[in-house]
Amino acid sequence: MSLKSIKNRKSRTSKVDSLVGKKARVLGEIRFSEGLHIDGLIKGNVVSDEDKPATLSVSNSGTIEGHVKVPNVIISGVVKGDVYSSDYVELGSTARIEGDVYYGLIEMAMGAEVNGKLVRIIDSDNKVETTLKEREKAKYK
Repeated sequence: MSLKSIKNRKSRTSKVDSLVGKKARVLGEIRFSEGLHIDGLIKGNVVSDEDKPATLSVSNSGTIEGHVKVPNVIISGVVKGDVYSSDYVELGSTARIEGDVYYGLIEMAMGAEVNGKLVRIIDSDNKVETTLKEREKAKYK
């Protein structure tokens, strides 16, 4: 995969049509399509609609306390939960993740923290669901 195709993918999926403001607090799961930007606090999972391109961005003032399942993720804030991204994950210098990160491609700035495992999704046809199912099966073996 070339750098040009990565840049094109980022620009195609970076349209933000939903915003959680800096002083907003949301309790419960959020489901969205296209783009979501978080400046506030989410206590619940953040999930995008399946089979549609979507991008989640979390600013340095944003916090998610729950799992994230979105194809494209840009994090500068805090995520307390696992991150499942079938496409790419971008971690800014102020990013802090307390959980495992499942990714297709990852970019980390100096200073970013991941307190958990980094697990690469190898096959492009092998979606995050397959990884999750294998992980659940492994627990019971």
